[in-house]
Amino acid sequence: MKRKGVVKRNIGLVRRHNFMNNSSEDGWTFMETLVVITIVMILSGTVGYRVVRNIPQSRIAAAKSQIDSFMAALESYYIDCGSYPTEAQGLDALWSKPESGSEFWAGPYVLKKIPLDPWRNPYIYRVPGENGFPYGIISYGEDGKEGGEGNDADITSWGN
Repeated sequence: MKRKGVVKRNIGLVRRHNFMNNSSEDGWTFMETLVVITIVMILSGTVGYRVVRNIPQSRIAAAKSQIDSFMAALESYYIDCGSYPTEAQGLDALWSKPESGSEFWAGPYVLKKIPLDPWRNPYIYRVPGENGFPYGIISYGEDGKEGGEGNDADITSWGN
């Protein structure tokens, strides 16, 4: 007996997909995959080239930033101790208390041990510094030698 206004539904009947049927509409074709791989390789090659091209400028910027950070830490050291570290104490006095002449040391003044410059050479700390400054901090650049031009140029606390 049918009731008026009642719609019968086939609940529980789910259309099943046959995974063994490989029609051209399912998945990617080999040619489409090759096109995508080619596009990805072209884009990564272009971006990679630009990144590699900017590494020297990035190293110079990192050295300048580290020197600025050391200068700020040296000012804090000076406020606490009344003088800058001696050349013998070096920049390591910002990380660990020197053995002598620093009874008011309240460091460490840097977050971690003094790193090497971006070219894996130690920073040079001189007392007194150039041009009448009380100290000087130097990175000799890519070649690790005093002087030079371009990427080999010295990066100093009183210039650049």
